[in-house]
Amino acid sequence: MNLTVLPFRSPLAAYEQQAESLLSGHRAADPAAIDLLHRKHPRFLDEKIKWRPKFISDTEIRDAALSLDDARLSVARYYDFLDWTSLVAHVQMVLRDSPVFEFESAVEAVVSGDLAALEDALRRDPALVRARSSRVCCFDPPVHHATLLHYVAANGVEAYRQKTPPNAVEIARALLEAGAGPDALADMYGAECTTMSMLVSSSHPAKVGLQVPLVELLLDFGAAIEGRGTRKWGGPLVTALTFGMSGAAKALARRGARIYLPAAAGLGLVDDAARLLPSADAEARHRALSLAAQHGHAEIVRLLLDAGEDPNRYNLEGNHAHTTPLHQAVLVGDAALVRLLVERGARLDIRDTIWQGTPLGWAHHGGGKRQAEMVECLRSLGAPE
Repeated sequence: MNLTVLPFRSPLAAYEQQAESLLSGHRAADPAAIDLLHRKHPRFLDEKIKWRPKFISDTEIRDAALSLDDARLSVARYYDFLDWTSLVAHVQMVLRDSPVFEFESAVEAVVSGDLAALEDALRRDPALVRARSSRVCCFDPPVHHATLLHYVAANGVEAYRQKTPPNAVEIARALLEAGAGPDALADMYGAECTTMSMLVSSSHPAKVGLQVPLVELLLDFGAAIEGRGTRKWGGPLVTALTFGMSGAAKALARRGARIYLPAAAGLGLVDDAARLLPSADAEARHRALSLAAQHGHAEIVRLLLDAGEDPNRYNLEGNHAHTTPLHQAVLVGDAALVRLLVERGARLDIRDTIWQGTPLGWAHHGGGKRQAEMVECLRSLGAPE
């Protein structure tokens, strides 16, 4: 079974064919079909952590009695729709000459980097730059209401559309010059999010080296440097640090973003951290320890531990709350930092609350040379298997 993303204006029959192929793959115990069903069908997802596949075997999925409706639901979820009914309604709108078709065509131009098609669409209908998605997705909340500019961030929208073309900066500039609101809010991850908050937490623009240029462009067009909306992960600078985007965080700092204790800790600014620590509240100190560990800043971790921070607390919501500082230090692959935390009382048997992994489990899962060294380091410290 080979399920590939259909062109956005495909007829419903093409989606039906994918559902039939998925069902046939399940009946034939095709590994790709089993994997897709595990990741997409609600029956095989955790009841509490709704996006995480259950810890069940392929055999259990293979032996499940599934119908064509189950396959349709899984295909709908493959495209991030809430259900098959939502997919059908969307397909019907896209196949007409409708505002939905015009918006979705423009989205395709944005994510594929077709600047000429985007500019042509904006000339025909200048209001497109303020239009919003009407897709009913399997997200929180179901309708994300993204603008075209949000799609440039490659985050918070349909997974298969989260990509950054080589000319993403030119695409963003065209939208901003046409009147796109740099701080327009969309509903993503249970929060109100700007393009900036999504951009600085997205791996796609970072991997192709365009995250910082896009950050600079948004700021040039007036994006709020401290952020707007819910700010679920803090302002843009701390959001960038939380998601490991040091380059974006440093760019925001250069442009004047406020440096408070968590920001200083994540950026590795030892003198600033020492200066800010005495006046910082308990939450700021807790977040600072999370970020210092995550980014491998041992001197700041030591400073915070000396000030009484507990290495065995789970990180706060918005800072990978399913983990402890030790999990994050293991992930970064810093043996000296791991030893420091353990010497100062960090427990080796605490499991993260999503994957149920110990620090040693995280080391095994991480792979690569550094993580192999982590396995050896943790074993030498007495970590349980």
